[in-house]
Order: sequence, then C-alpha cells, then structure tokens
Amino acid sequence: MKQLTPIELGIAGNGKVYRNLSVPALVEAALRRGEGRLSDTGALVVETGKYTGRSPDDKFIVDTLAVHDEIAWGKINVPISEEKFCSIKSKLLSYMQNREVFVFDGFAGADPKYTQRFRIINELASQNLFIHQLLLRPTEEQLDGYTPDYTVYCAPGFKCIPEIDGVHSEAAIIINYESHEVVIAGSGYAGEIKKSVFSVMNYVLPKKGILSMHCSANIGDAGDSAVFFGLSGTGKTTLSADPSRNLIGDDEHGWSDDGVFNIEGGCYAKCIGLEREHEPEIYDAIKFGTLLENVIVDENGKPDYADGTLTENTRAGYPINYIPNAAIPGVGGQPKTIIFLTADAFGVLPPISKLNEDMAMYHFVSGYTSKLAGTERGITGPVTTFSTLFGAPFFPLNASVYATMLGEKLKKTGANVFLVNTGWCGGAAGTVPRMKLKYTRAMVSAALAGELNDVEYDLDPIFNLYIPKSCPNVPAEILDPRNVWTDKAEYEKAAKALAGKFAENFAKKYPDMPANISGAGPRA
Repeated sequence: MKQLTPIELGIAGNGKVYRNLSVPALVEAALRRGEGRLSDTGALVVETGKYTGRSPDDKFIVDTLAVHDEIAWGKINVPISEEKFCSIKSKLLSYMQNREVFVFDGFAGADPKYTQRFRIINELASQNLFIHQLLLRPTEEQLDGYTPDYTVYCAPGFKCIPEIDGVHSEAAIIINYESHEVVIAGSGYAGEIKKSVFSVMNYVLPKKGILSMHCSANIGDAGDSAVFFGLSGTGKTTLSADPSRNLIGDDEHGWSDDGVFNIEGGCYAKCIGLEREHEPEIYDAIKFGTLLENVIVDENGKPDYADGTLTENTRAGYPINYIPNAAIPGVGGQPKTIIFLTADAFGVLPPISKLNEDMAMYHFVSGYTSKLAGTERGITGPVTTFSTLFGAPFFPLNASVYATMLGEKLKKTGANVFLVNTGWCGGAAGTVPRMKLKYTRAMVSAALAGELNDVEYDLDPIFNLYIPKSCPNVPAEILDPRNVWTDKAEYEKAAKALAGKFAENFAKKYPDMPANISGAGPRA
C-alpha cells in the first residue's frame, strides 16, 4: 500500500501521515494520544466535547454557478460563498501542518456499479477509527491506484471565527459539490463525517437514477427486500431487526434498477438506555473496534448506558459484520414492501394502513411523527414533527426529485407501501397505553408476508388512507381508531386537527408539488 505525504494532501510541513491503519493500530494511536480509554469489553470510549450531536445551524453548501439551480436553498441547505469556503479550508490545512494526520481511503455504496470513493483526512485517530468502521473498507489491491471522488477534511481542533469566516460559530460543516470536497471544523462529533458522506451521496445517486433513502432495510430468505422509513422514536431499528430476516443496513440506502444496497459498511446506534435483554445485537456489538461516544464508564471501564450526563445522544459506531444476521455484502433484491413508521401521539392515525403510489409520495415528503410532552423544554402536549423524506437535513435537491423517483420505483416494482403507527390509538398519549409492540410486530410481519394484499379495506375519509378490515394475530376492532375512541366527537376533532397540520405543512413547504401528490393527503 502506497503511503501518502502531507504535500499530497495539501498540507505543508513535516507531519506524519498514517494511511488506512488497521483497527488495532488506530486504537493504539488514539490511546497513545489521550483521545479516549477502553471499556471493559474493549470498545474505545471518547468524549466529543461541546458538540455531542450534529450541529444543523453550522451546515453550509458552497453556492457555485454549477450547482446553484440544483440545490433546494432554505433553512436547511444554507449557502456560503466559494471564497469563504476556500479561506476556511486553507486555514484548516495550515492548522494541520506538522501534525499527525490519519487518512482513510474507502467506499460508499455496496453495489460496485454505484460506489463512490471517499478520502477522509482526520486530525483524530479515534474519528478515523469511526469512519473506517462506518464506510466500506477496501482491499490492499483496491488501494493501489486509488483516487478519491470526494475528499473530507476533518479537524475538530480548528475553530472558525464567525465574524471573519462568515459562519455562525466556531464549528462549520461545509460541502462543496463542485470541487468534491467537505470541510468539518470545530466539532468532535463523529456523526458529522457520516452524515456529510450521506449528504454527498444524496446529491450524486439521483443523477444516476438511484433513489437515496434515509432508512433501514432487511432481506428475507427469498431475496425480497423490505425498507423501513421513520424518524427517531418510531421503532425503525427495533422493527427492522427481525431475527427471521437479514439486515442489509440500519440507516442509509440506495434503490437502483437492481434492488436495494447499503451506502455504508457499519452502524451508528443510539446507546441511551441500552439493555442486552431488549437489543442484544447492539449490546454485543460494543466490543474492540467499536467507538463509544459520550457514554459514562466507571473506574473499571463498565459503561452505564442509562447515564445521560453528557448527552442523551450517546452513540456506538461499529462495522455491520458485528451484527450476527448482517447481509454481506449489503445488497438485496427489489423491495416488495415499504414501511413508513410514525408514532402518532394524538392517537388518531390507524395502527396500519395501505397507501397507493400518490399517497406514498405524499407521506414520503411529509415525514410525519410527533414529539411527546417532556421531551423538550416547553412541550406540554403532543407536537407534530414533519421531516422531509424522513431525513430533511441530508437532502440537497428539491423534495420532488426524490418523491417522483419513489413513485417511479413503486410503479416498476409493484412494491406495497404501508403507514404503520407505532404510537397511540384510541386517545392521546398519556390517556391510553401505547400500541402493544406484539400487535405492531404482527402487522409488520403480515405486511412483509403479503398477508394484507388481498384483505378488504375501507378508505378513511379524513386521512385518505386504506384501513384493513382484518390482520392476522391482531384484534379487528383496534384497526380503525374510530372504534377505539370512547368519545367519537373528540376523535373527529383531534383527527381533523392533525389533518389540518398535514395540509398546512404541505402547502408551506411544497407549493410546487405536482397535483397528484399534493391531492393525495389528509382532508383537513
């Protein structure tokens, strides 16, 4: 394997460059440099400092002539000038001179036809370990003659000066789609690297006719794939981790004419409240080679996963082969079933409903779930949350590009789409119990097995969804929320209020969406 010099990376000085070190060598380097310590199972435990999660207000896209008309500019895709980008990049590279630098040359996209080569240049050995485990790892032969499609420069120790650099804080995450570069400054949170790669793939893949998706995916014995979309707290990880099926990936995928493929080679799991009894695969994956972020450990290195002192967003990054039923390589056939997950705290959405193509595109761009009272300061009751494409922060193009592509994929494959409410039914959260997990699992299993394809459906007049009249192993009376609410007038009131929120969100965000999509949502 060819070693690299600092000058080949654009870095002056006589610093040492370590390229594609092994996992043991990266762990050793991180320990030598005082970046972390080992847990009792051998995981590398680090604290990320001020930034314990993504910093969306510090994310920018370089506004160049070549991409200006493609990007959906707004609160999420914020422009920065090419001049400011070049200035920040130049200062960051100057900061890295005469230092140890850790380089990972790897891949994103498990289908070799659509793989992109990413070079990640890190100040920290621990972050280089993370991305080594999260992306697809090359062979020695693949490293010969390797040239990156995109280069990511990551230096948490370099702090921006907002007044000079034209950014909002000491941190900045800037993507330059024209020069194929990403700069990550000021943040020690490793997830910024992962999501920057994903944001690049969400720009690149649609140009190749591939739908990029923020979702989990698994595969059955017959080679049929299933895709699970859902925001945090909706049960995406729990429901896709089916012991009777193999896991393609837990977070980022592409859907091509050949099927579904994982964009990554690893997993980045939340750890808060982690218990082996409930999530044994994730619990057992936290071992040597895993990066554990912001988890409190005792003097013997034993993690306390219930302790959110540093953050509720504690994380573990590990390669997907640490999961026993992982599908390797991460590719599957055409999906037969698409599941949209939501946790409706208002208790008015049906536990499961079927969507036609237009309804599917509507709910895809809406990305609805709800936050509960107490999850954030000032929230005293359920609050609606809409995240475009179930992952708004990571999609640079107009939402209609991805929505239209989904519609085309559904038409070609005939995949069935279901909206599954893992939240409440029969009353708002706090007034009735949450939907029993055994019923949700039974509904998802029935959908995957095709057992809901030929049952009778009723069209819900408010939400414009098809509600099945029966589902194996689920009491028929709970399938329609109207039957479960004791006060029918209160149900009508709550249902119409939520339908109005859908309409308001859609009209505000997607005024130019085609009529077949905009007309397929709830009736306010």
